[in-house]
Amino acid sequence: MNPTFTTPTMQERELLDAARGGDEDAFRALVEPHRGALHAHCYRMLGSVHDAEDALQDALLRAWRGLRTLQRQGSLRSWLYTIATNACLDAAARRPRRVLPVDYGPPADSGDEPGEPLAQRVWVEPYPDEEVGLEDGYAAPEARYEQREAVELAFIAALQHLPARQRAVLVLREVLGFSAREVAESLETTTASVNSALQRARKTVDERLPARSQQATLRTLGDERVRDLVESFVDAFERGDVDAILATVAEDATFTMPPYAGWYRGRDAIGDSWLMPGGPPPRLRYLPTRANGQLALGTYRRDPDGRRYVALALDVLALDGARITEITAFRTPEVFARFGLPDTIPA
Repeated sequence: MNPTFTTPTMQERELLDAARGGDEDAFRALVEPHRGALHAHCYRMLGSVHDAEDALQDALLRAWRGLRTLQRQGSLRSWLYTIATNACLDAAARRPRRVLPVDYGPPADSGDEPGEPLAQRVWVEPYPDEEVGLEDGYAAPEARYEQREAVELAFIAALQHLPARQRAVLVLREVLGFSAREVAESLETTTASVNSALQRARKTVDERLPARSQQATLRTLGDERVRDLVESFVDAFERGDVDAILATVAEDATFTMPPYAGWYRGRDAIGDSWLMPGGPPPRLRYLPTRANGQLALGTYRRDPDGRRYVALALDVLALDGARITEITAFRTPEVFARFGLPDTIPA
């Protein structure tokens, strides 16, 4: 990207000069304000928090080693995104794309068991947007998507259907608001190629996104209606009341459970599946959190000794009106720490 679009502040110039002299603290102070947004950028590109962390560390190492390539009057933001994007493209070339179960195969019959879990590297991972400090709103006036909207599960899953360079073009242009010329310089291609790639990427992503984002839905519903819906869902599950659970979900809702490939579509299929609670309550407990800019719940199952509840799954919810349309239950309790959730809670 052209490093002359944004003039750095006096403090940035002083930190840059110190960092070029080998001051690692100055370098950290220089890049720290951008770290959260860069982490989100790597996650959008790769669909995995683990891969995003690796790519970001790679990018910051490249930046440290290449400080002299940034002109003193140049744009630090553009330069950092160029390096991070190329680190992600290198990582994407070495790894299979991430998906959600709905993209992996057809829905299961209601009586089917989930089978064995598949390798973790197959699946899109949940994103702790609040923990990494992802901001609300747009990254730039030219951006098409809000920052939190652009980490929603539907958006991340749609991005993974794009070739990596198309993915980079769409994210840089539509999420971060860089110009076509800046993107072309970052990817060492032409403006015409960028515009063509963007057109194809928009078509693919728009076909896969719901009509309205979760950010828009949550704003329309308002805090009180959202809270009532979540409380009804939690209360029904904790009581083991299947009818009450199904009353909170939409007719065509989906229930997926990575790393298991099996998933269910429709209220009846969900109600007839093994996912519904069995045995006497109380067997489940929940703690609220946020993931991918969406409502989420840490799910805990009662331990056989009866003295505590143990982390089971992170449920990420999607809403449409006053019903839940998607439940993505990540059966990967090792991610709880990323969301500030404990491994156990007392019974």
